[in-house]
Amino acid sequence: MIGKILGVFFGMLFGGPLGALFGLFLGHQFDKARRLNQSGFARGGFGGADQAQRQEEFLNAAYAVMGHVAKAKGQVTPEEIQLATIMMDRMNLNNEQKRAAQEAFREGKSADFPLDRVLDKVRISSGGRHDLLQFFLELQISAAFADGSVHPTEREVLHRIAQGLGFSAQQLEQRLRMQEAAFRFQQGGGNFGGGHYQGGQQGGGNWQQASGASQLSDAYDVLGISEDADSKAVKRAYRKLMNEHHPDKLMAKGLPPEMMNVAKEKSQEIQNAYDLIKKVKGFK
Repeated sequence: MIGKILGVFFGMLFGGPLGALFGLFLGHQFDKARRLNQSGFARGGFGGADQAQRQEEFLNAAYAVMGHVAKAKGQVTPEEIQLATIMMDRMNLNNEQKRAAQEAFREGKSADFPLDRVLDKVRISSGGRHDLLQFFLELQISAAFADGSVHPTEREVLHRIAQGLGFSAQQLEQRLRMQEAAFRFQQGGGNFGGGHYQGGQQGGGNWQQASGASQLSDAYDVLGISEDADSKAVKRAYRKLMNEHHPDKLMAKGLPPEMMNVAKEKSQEIQNAYDLIKKVKGFK
């Protein structure tokens, strides 16, 4: 509307009635472009005026990029579709939100999906908050691991995503190693970091059923530290990760409330790894 008003005003001022008409036309085009720029992530639009809209756009962007990652190797697998569906259930999305997420996922699979532009808007919308951007990246890594491994083309896309969000290649590779360990560590547990997303209830004692040596090694990798780390290093890594993934802190920084359960599952995964290391090594 503001474009039309200004267009008519300046058109009348400099060109009389005809100028006003021309100014009205130009103002209409300006308003139309402005609405498109604010309407959705696929148009480059994280222009939400309030927190709720920004959170909704963050959520839809996550599903769109997830679809793009799933399509990277040429064909979307049943596991990746299942992951997206179970994520929707875990987030308790209502029917309207599910339709929006499904549409976003489909848009992400399109050949002309504007990945770099969407990532720019995610970074701007999140205020550059490291924890939120890391959470977004980890969602995409989990999508790539949905079928148990990361295809080379998926890895390439993940590097583009990491770069677009401000993470280095080294940081991405570390997160990939941590995610791969988490996949093994909680395999079959149906939580954020691992398993085949079979929808089972998360159990804090899943690690007790696995072989001790390999599970302990994976627990160290989940925390991103070496197996020769002393108790201080283990606690430091644990506290850092819990601080980064604490659901309440992420919510306070703008994480969509629908993603709260996902954040809780990730923090529980970190807790499980830490508890195992403490038990085996006798740390207090």
